[in-house]
Amino acid sequence: MERRRPVFPAFTSALSRTEAALVLAYFPVHIVLLPRLLRLLYERGTIDVLLANVLLYGVGFGYMLAAAFRFLRRDFDPLAERPLFVAGQVCTGYIVMLVCNMLAGLLLARLTDGAENVNNSALQELADFAYGPTKAALVYLGPLTEELLFRAGLFGTLRRRNRLAAYAVSTLAFSVYHVWGYALDDPGYWIFLLEYLPAGLLLARCYERTNSIWGSIFFHMLTNYMALELYNAVLRAA
Repeated sequence: MERRRPVFPAFTSALSRTEAALVLAYFPVHIVLLPRLLRLLYERGTIDVLLANVLLYGVGFGYMLAAAFRFLRRDFDPLAERPLFVAGQVCTGYIVMLVCNMLAGLLLARLTDGAENVNNSALQELADFAYGPTKAALVYLGPLTEELLFRAGLFGTLRRRNRLAAYAVSTLAFSVYHVWGYALDDPGYWIFLLEYLPAGLLLARCYERTNSIWGSIFFHMLTNYMALELYNAVLRAA
């Protein structure tokens, strides 16, 4: 008997031209302009590092809701029609990502002599300082902002022209986003791109397979939530 391959919905998720323009226009704000402004305020003692991070993701969250609310509403329909399918894709993607992260961690341990990922360390320090606000920023505010930028905005726009380019560019951009601030000071830090490439690839895959940005948003939320909860559990056990 011939084995039937699973049928995935056609990928029709797309920002309108106006929505895409608004979403993509936020890239330099979120990646360069707003972080620099917040860093300046932090250095002047106006805000602390926790408030800086909450503002970074809070402003992005508010902007994205205003810019792409109709898109988020349209993309909720595929989720409502096939909730179990979407949940299955999110869970499958998460499990695959865990395996990929384990392999990437082993490789990085050999290549860097056990050097720490500074980005992860900084987030752990924030969680130690104020777990609730850190969780709100990383689990609820950040995923929606980043998924609209990297998946709906970048991946979705490029996929209309070239699917391979959409995967490659969105995955690389997502990975660079998480390391470039530290890599500018220490070029050796670029090696930590390896830690983010699987997530970038699998988030785009989840978005494409579920035909809903909510699939990758929930995947991203789950990833950040589990990472924080694991760290918190280890901290309590220590």
